[in-house]
Amino acid sequence: MAAQSLRGHDALTLVLDIGKSHAKLLMIDAAGAVVEQHGRDNASVMSPLGYPALDLAGLAQWVSQTLAGSKATPRCADAIASTHGAAIVALGEGGLAWEAIDYEFDGYAALRDSYRAECDDFAVTLAPELPAGLNAARQLFWLQQAHPEAWARTSWLLPYAQFWAWWLSGVVASEVSSLGCHTQLWRPAERCFSDLAQRRGWAGLFAPLLPAWQVLGGVRPERARETGLPETCRVHVGVHDSNACLARHLHDGQAMTLISTGTWVVIMAPAASAAALDPRRDMLANVSVGGEPVPTARFMGGRELAALCAGASPQQASLASLAELLRDGVQALPSFASQGGPFAGSVGRVLRRGEPIEAALALSEVQRASLAALYCAQLTAWLLERLGAAAPVVIEGPFADNLVYCKALAALLPAGRVHVSTDAVEGTARGAWQLAHWGEPVSGRRLQPVEAAAMPALPAHDRLWRELLQRHGSV
Repeated sequence: MAAQSLRGHDALTLVLDIGKSHAKLLMIDAAGAVVEQHGRDNASVMSPLGYPALDLAGLAQWVSQTLAGSKATPRCADAIASTHGAAIVALGEGGLAWEAIDYEFDGYAALRDSYRAECDDFAVTLAPELPAGLNAARQLFWLQQAHPEAWARTSWLLPYAQFWAWWLSGVVASEVSSLGCHTQLWRPAERCFSDLAQRRGWAGLFAPLLPAWQVLGGVRPERARETGLPETCRVHVGVHDSNACLARHLHDGQAMTLISTGTWVVIMAPAASAAALDPRRDMLANVSVGGEPVPTARFMGGRELAALCAGASPQQASLASLAELLRDGVQALPSFASQGGPFAGSVGRVLRRGEPIEAALALSEVQRASLAALYCAQLTAWLLERLGAAAPVVIEGPFADNLVYCKALAALLPAGRVHVSTDAVEGTARGAWQLAHWGEPVSGRRLQPVEAAAMPALPAHDRLWRELLQRHGSV
């Protein structure tokens, strides 16, 4: 197919949407409709150096085989990657210098004090100290000292999304939304690398900083042969996944708050003040694709939801079951995930009228799914209040399909604040697609207001939940 025909009606955009637990490959046409979509579960692998690493080889093989097996691949005129944060890839001569560290690896205890002594203050990075490797700078600090021979092979450092851009194009780049996502590598107000990154020599190893939407070039010839992508396919720099979600809402300049959901529930409030951020509560500033600080709060909602469901499907949640839980005084208190969130370190527990119960034994599947949705809604509302988040509040991602979560959240907030995206494409993929066509006219946001659950007992139930947080020392 001629290169010029790929710019018209037949053209597709390839979106690689790589989350922590699941990876997707989508082909989206010029009108924004998904022509093909493929998925793969995502898990870490053990590196030769003995730490859990991102499965770059497995993902690359899956992407190559999926593209090679699709008749639509030759129609791809643009390609862009959206990936989870807290991930850095090091390149040396001929490929990887060392395997990219999985952010859930927690082998940093011996260097904890020395790392803390060198970090910039929260006031300048707006990135709090987080568990394990969620501060990507901690990964670099550890590997530089624990494996100096591997570090010596490092020629370039790339954020994760830009690794996939390099994999496709052979051109190295960095991008601000990935560098600014709680890495402790970036100073958002000054728009420069942290003192730690400069003092340690990391800043000079990061590839040139370019906008997420910029074209790096075409597909490298060997990758084109392997995948079936045309060499004329334009490879874009790429973006941090939550910021891809946010980017699509920044076009009209109106104040709003985004709740991006998946493994993490990430609440991004561009109109809020950074003064509201509490580093003890996993509150931080992300950085938008335009380089602006974005006050953010988050918790590992997907993991917490699954833990409370205890084998039940989240879709089993029902408003009738929610009413039962309220009547029986069933409360879930944080936290049910080992990483991140405002109550990290607290042990999650379920109470019925103040007495501990084992949810998996004492509650039905429908009740567990409903309790999980209620708990996530309560935690979301608690964080929105502390951020001073502006309306409308827009829910993107899997939680937008959870009726109990949406309606409970709407009931916990002032009337008319909560909306869900009705876009058939999830926010990360849609945002990445729009970045690949940045500057072109785009359709308006597809938002639907959420009617609050008619549950008169819910406000009192939530007040008790907050009192229990105080009583049990969570707050």
